[in-house]
Amino acid sequence: MSGMSFSSGKQHVKPPQRGIFPLDHDSECKPAMEKYLDCLKDERDLHHKCRDLSKEYLQCRMDHQLMAKEDMNNMGYSEEAQVKEAKEYDKSKEREGYVAGKHIDKPNRWWWQRGDKKDWSS
Repeated sequence: MSGMSFSSGKQHVKPPQRGIFPLDHDSECKPAMEKYLDCLKDERDLHHKCRDLSKEYLQCRMDHQLMAKEDMNNMGYSEEAQVKEAKEYDKSKEREGYVAGKHIDKPNRWWWQRGDKKDWSS
């Protein structure tokens, strides 16, 4: 019986889309990161409300050569990409007892289980 070898082929590792992000060992951008994370916590993870702080944090990382310099517009910080008039879903239907899919009361059947048999021989 032949043994199985899981390392028979070379594994290909895909690099990050925007390059390598070194760790901030000297904590040069830690204050900007903490402000951004505090904002996310205060805003219940609605990132579009903390957009300026995330931009500031990324700019700090670029300025301290912790990531490659990139145009902020290409990173989603252009005026066109800005989230405007976003409304948070209030879950009012769920509070009233709504359950998704519960309104569908007919049994779900596959095509071969349905009663509308077709004659494919003709």
